[in-house]
This record gives sequence, structure tokens and C-alpha cells, in this order.
Amino acid sequence: MKISESYAQAWGDWRWEVPERFNMGVSVCDAQNPNATALIVPQPDGRQRDYSFGDLKQLSSRLANLMVGHGLAFGDRVAVLLPQMPETLVAHIAAYRAGFVAMPLAQLFGPDALEYRLSDSGARAIVTDRAGCAKLAEIRDSLPNLQLVLSVDGPADDGAGGALDFHAELERAKDSFTPVDTANGDPALLIYTSGTTGDPKGALLPHRTMIGHVPGVDFIFDFLPQPGDVMWTNADWAWVGALMDSAMPALYHGIPQVVNPPGKFDPEAAFDLMARYGVRCAFIPPTALKVMRQIENPRDRWDYNLRSMFSGGEALGTPLIEWGREQLGVTINEAYGQTECNVIVGGCAQIMTPPDGSMGRASPGHTLRILDEDGNVQAPGDLGTICVKAPDPVMFLEYWNNPQATEDKFITDENGDRWMDTGDKAIMDDEDWIFFVGRADDVINSAGYRIGPSEVENSLMTHPAVASSAVIGVPDEARGELVKAFIILKDGETPSDALAAEIQEHVKRRLAAHEFPRAVEFVTEVPMTTTGKIQRRVLREREAAKAS
Repeated sequence: MKISESYAQAWGDWRWEVPERFNMGVSVCDAQNPNATALIVPQPDGRQRDYSFGDLKQLSSRLANLMVGHGLAFGDRVAVLLPQMPETLVAHIAAYRAGFVAMPLAQLFGPDALEYRLSDSGARAIVTDRAGCAKLAEIRDSLPNLQLVLSVDGPADDGAGGALDFHAELERAKDSFTPVDTANGDPALLIYTSGTTGDPKGALLPHRTMIGHVPGVDFIFDFLPQPGDVMWTNADWAWVGALMDSAMPALYHGIPQVVNPPGKFDPEAAFDLMARYGVRCAFIPPTALKVMRQIENPRDRWDYNLRSMFSGGEALGTPLIEWGREQLGVTINEAYGQTECNVIVGGCAQIMTPPDGSMGRASPGHTLRILDEDGNVQAPGDLGTICVKAPDPVMFLEYWNNPQATEDKFITDENGDRWMDTGDKAIMDDEDWIFFVGRADDVINSAGYRIGPSEVENSLMTHPAVASSAVIGVPDEARGELVKAFIILKDGETPSDALAAEIQEHVKRRLAAHEFPRAVEFVTEVPMTTTGKIQRRVLREREAAKAS
């Protein structure tokens, strides 16, 4: 299947232009028209509240001054534990403009997951809400570095360590702030990503990652921006895919974006939102698309008018793409990337038609190869690992406080070139179309979330009935994969459905709602290597054999 000449030319002639001094917050706020609409916020009564770029600049200036007044300095980490809401982006913009490092945290995280990330990062401040404050109350004594807690829905008196009223404090702060003059390689964003062994790793991203994201994002949104574009995603802004592939690029381009209402995803509400607010560009993860697909004849019920859509996190499959063309009126572009190096593969329906099963081609500006473990380029059609040539503007700087993991993430080929190893297996054909095959590691991909089995196993071990466990991902039609736990009980404990449910709830409460094991099997042993490592591959093979 041929690639259009326009794409081939754009890809071949690409040259990065990254200024030495660059601040991500300035690019998405100060550089925009202050009178233009930045955020459209649906209200419970059906009305909407709009925020201009001028509003974001004023609010982020107040917050930056507030945090500086509390002693925060260049490079300090500022955690953001909030759902989609204006205050979430205000916190991010304030951190970037002030030279701090923003650290998004998922609301699904329980106390254990939050404690590790806040402690490991040494976060000095957190912007959250009362629900977040309640979780902090359980772990506050173990976070000596956390000096400032701001609650967006009023002060909390639940032991969260003197949480202050976010809005009341902002009212007292100065509404002008001179952004810090940052180099493009200064750290701006810290996002923890799950691995297969050990604790989650904090991927530290520089200010220039904004510039690195833009070409790939523009590409998968069929040449963003276009006149009349309005952006929306239902995904959590704590996820790099939603934050850096939707929210931040919309701000960067001066495009209005609709803030997703709180609550559980409702497919009918999603169609209504797209129609009511004139959404033209949307990022919707595959799991949500599969739920939307269950609604019959949506085009007959809602008057939406999409221009472009992309999805990522797992393969869509031909039936879902065909449904998108028929009922959404667009070809859903697929994209691939990692927190460490995002939107490096994608499709653009305007100028290319990927063959069935392909997730696209290397995004403009990024050099990809399929390499073997020794750094040798694989021949077309041969299986290898997706690797990205370094340096690259979108690429992470390092894993926080983990130089060995950083070193292990890269390989050097016979020419001395350095490549970031994604750990994901793929095939590239003779026209450079990339076909995802699977992960070289054991990370579980459930509904777009990458889940490290080690973190789930550690949480399982805190239940009084559990002696040991092994966790893998098993195929699931709705989620791509779901978490399954093989559990060895302590002596005297008896397997039962009630105990399984109790253990599931324990992990769900302590870790995160998307990480708890949705399937539990009680066993007397799990396969181990001679060095005592769990052979998760053997467990996956057993599950596959059972399903065949």
C-alpha cells in the first residue's frame, strides 16, 4: 500500500527547530491571544463557563506567586491530583512558568500508589481536592517534604496536614508573574510509568517535549489546527496521552477545548457533548469507543460534526475503524508512543491509508528502526523491538533517581548511534508500515493503562491472607487485557469467592481502581526461575492454552 508523496516529502525533509530557551508554560499561555477562549466548561445546569487564555495567565500567575511565597524553588516537584477541570491546567501552567516540575497523579490511585510517587519524587506541593486530601491523611506522616497542600473545593480538616483553600489563597496572591527563563532541556514534567520489576519509574520530561509532541499530534489530528477546531478527550489528563496529545497541544495552538464533565463515562453523554459543544477533534481511547459503538445509529440521534479523531493505547481493529467511518464520519487515526517518547508512530487519514493491522508510520521528525537485542536492524518483515534514535526533542531526560534504569533503556548500534528501546515488539514492512506484535516485557495494557505486575503483587502481599502471588495480563474483549492474579494463600486460609472479592477490594482501595485483579485464581505454586523470579511468560502460555 503506497504512501502519498506529500507525506513522504514532509517526512524526508523534516528539520527540527528547537530554540535554546523555551518554556512550555509560556508557549501554551503567555504566547496566546489573551481574549481567545481556551476552555469550555459544561455546568451541571446545562450552561457553560468559558475561560480565556487571559484567565489562565492570571490564575497561573497567582498560583506561581503563591507557591514561590511558600518557598518553592526552581526544579521543585508540584503534584497535581485532580480530574479534568480548569484548576488542573492552571496548576500545570503555573509550575512550568515558575520553573517547577509538574507531576500528574491519577485520581484512581490509592494511598499506597500515592505514597510511593510523592515520597520518591520528594514533591514539595500538591494541588488536589477533598477526595485527594482524604487519601493524603492516611500517608501524611511519611511525606516530610510535602510542605503545601491546596484543595480546590475548600479546606480540609481531615488530617491532610493543613490543606489550604486553593481559591481563597489565590485571591490574596498577586495576579502578575514573570516566567522563569528556562532552557529547552530543563525539566518540566515528571510522570511515573509502571514497569515489570521493582517500583514504578518517574520519567522526567524537558520543556522541549512540547515542541517534540506537536508534529506527531498535528499529524494524527489530520493537520491540526484548522479553522473552527474544538478539542475534547474523555481521558484523564494525568495520563501522558491525554495531557500531551490533547490538552497541551490544544493550548499550544490556541484551540478551545471542552473540559470533560466528572463521573463515569456515559456513551450517550459523549455523543451529546460532541454535538452540543461543536467538538471537531477528539481523542477517545479504544475502551470508550467500544462502549460508544454499542449505541445504535448515533448519527440519527445527535448532530455532531467531527473533523478528526485519534485513538491509542491498544489496537482498534478493522471493525471499529469501519464503524468510525460510518457512524462518526471520520477515519480514526491510530497512534503509538510511550511516556518516555510519545507519539512517535501514527496515521493521518488525509494523506495515507495504513494496511490492515498497521498502527501507522514513524511520525515526522522521529527516526525509528526495528532492532534486535544487539542493535542490528531487522530486515522487512522480521520481528524486533521498536527503537527511537536519540537525541529526539520528545524524548525523556532520565528516570528520576534511577540512573541504572535510564542506562538500560538505551542501546548503541555498531555505528555508535544511540537508540531508546521501547521494549515493544513489532514488524516493519518494506514501505515502513509498522505492525505492533506485543511487549517484550510483562507490562499489562488494560483499557489504555500500562500496569506493572510488580506493583499489584506488592499490594496483594499486604492482605493478611496472601502468602505470595503472580500477576499477568490476560486477553479481554472490552479492555484489551485485564489483570489476573494467581494467589498462594497462607496456611490455614481457605480459597473462596468471598475471599477473592475481599482481596480484590483490598487492592482496589489501596492501589488504584484500574489496577486491581479482575480475575483471581488460587494456586499452590507459581512457576519460578532458578534465581527465584516469577515466570510470567509461562503463566501467559498456560492461559493461552486454556483459551484455545
